[in-house]
Amino acid sequence: MSGRPPMPQTPDEEPSIKLHEGWHCLHVYYRVNQQALNALSPEDRAQGREEVGHWLNPEREGAPERLQVSVTSGHRADLGVMMMDPDPLVIDAVCQGVRSSKLGTVLEPTYSFVSLTEISEYVPTVEQFSEKLQREGANPEDDMFKARVRGYEQRLPAMNKQRIYPDIPPYPVVCFYPMNKIRDPHANWYDLPFSARSELMAEHATSGIKFAGKVSQLITASTGLDDWEWGVTLWGRNPAYIKDIVYTMRFDKASARYAEFGPFYIGYVMSASEALEHLRV
Repeated sequence: MSGRPPMPQTPDEEPSIKLHEGWHCLHVYYRVNQQALNALSPEDRAQGREEVGHWLNPEREGAPERLQVSVTSGHRADLGVMMMDPDPLVIDAVCQGVRSSKLGTVLEPTYSFVSLTEISEYVPTVEQFSEKLQREGANPEDDMFKARVRGYEQRLPAMNKQRIYPDIPPYPVVCFYPMNKIRDPHANWYDLPFSARSELMAEHATSGIKFAGKVSQLITASTGLDDWEWGVTLWGRNPAYIKDIVYTMRFDKASARYAEFGPFYIGYVMSASEALEHLRV
């Protein structure tokens, strides 16, 4: 998880709510109010489904750059929506559209999380990657060493683009949870030197790589925007992979000693119309 230093702002820079790099991100969860639903006429109910389906359609004109709907398992929520866009008001317009629809009293927001996509300060530059290989004993004159550095250099732009302008993978399971790095006097992440933090995060990343092709991860930053410092979104080919990666990575020192986790939301991806039908709305 990052702790990227703030981007400098030049005096002649135009004020804007749009980001210079990356997207705004919102996770919002709704619970179905059955009493409010029962009070709707069949006509209002049908109109509400149409209105909500319109606002939660990622293909409509003016929709956020990324929008995903899921049915949430457990008592905390019934419906989950994740959105990303350069303009936070484009995202908020979806929330207001749902609120002002005929289902506005039926779909009650129960949780939300505001964050930004970013490139973590712990993502190694090409030079840092090269230095790491040398610390591990690799010879910079070897052809294998040069090939590994060249390969990393070629992959890095695409990896960074995915971090700040992420595509949502076509996986059926989505999990979200917030987290912090703790400030306990005996285990304060922010007292560690950058080199130590980078080493711990490298170990953490190595654990995650084992799940390539099974789980896709997005870390978004929320310091100053929400109650937690980061949001973690995991997409999985199967729910068991979500359980396995979270369990595995908790043994890394970066998590075992320094991480604090918030509530977990697990959901199953559907279109808005499929989700409303599943929820008997």
